[in-house]
Amino acid sequence: MTVGKIGVLGAGQMGAGIAQVASCSGYTVTMVDIDENAVDRGMDSIQSSLQRIVSKGRMELKDSEAAMDLITLSTDRSDFSDCDLVVEAIPEILQLKLEVFTELDAICHEDTILATNTSSISIDSIAKATNRPDRVIGMHFMNPVPIMKLVEVINGPETLAAVTEAVISVAGSMGKVPLLCNDSPGFVSNRILCPMINEAILTLEEGVAEPEAIDGIMKLGMNHPIGPLALADLIGLDTVLHIMRVLHEGFGNDKYEPASLLVSMVAKGNLGRKTGKGFFDY
Repeated sequence: MTVGKIGVLGAGQMGAGIAQVASCSGYTVTMVDIDENAVDRGMDSIQSSLQRIVSKGRMELKDSEAAMDLITLSTDRSDFSDCDLVVEAIPEILQLKLEVFTELDAICHEDTILATNTSSISIDSIAKATNRPDRVIGMHFMNPVPIMKLVEVINGPETLAAVTEAVISVAGSMGKVPLLCNDSPGFVSNRILCPMINEAILTLEEGVAEPEAIDGIMKLGMNHPIGPLALADLIGLDTVLHIMRVLHEGFGNDKYEPASLLVSMVAKGNLGRKTGKGFFDY
């Protein structure tokens, strides 16, 4: 399977980052979102990111301009009809993803690979919304996409080996390290990461230590580049809560029950960096 043209659904932080690394690797990209303001914001984000890279001497200006020229913006999902690979990067809402994949299945040609950037939702559930479950796969980029090397590639139970090979090849050509796993709640990354974050929140909730101490101990003692509470603020507490609920429901094990402090903070709207207040103030 040869991938030449890539569609990216969603022009937010993740979608724009995926479009950027794809275009910088020479792929023709169509980036689609719900309205012109959304796609324009995504393109502005890409331009700002590329300007920073050029200013640091990591890319020539002409190469950044060439990458920008490879991106086409649209608000019409039917523009994905000639894409070889479409990567969905929309909010983590199961019903929304199911509706989108049903639509993409109808729009795209029969050989198109449909990938989801989901961080926790079952690939099998998403694939069943299509008539091509063998061509549906998880392609979980890390945030921020232009910097982080990992792409967690998640096989659904029916994903063809050729599809997996094609996605691994595309991720590698983007300068990423693709690592393969099978469909399971939270996959590998969030099955391990989010319970650790949840445990840090429980440690705070129980009065064991203050946020600065919890994060400091993990950074200095475990050589983590960022503490678990600051990482939760970066990810978004609503996203952490969503993933913990996926794990709790998926495994039916109370060790994955979200900390009550996490639940209450999300209810109050203190979601971390995106709201200016989480475990720390921004």
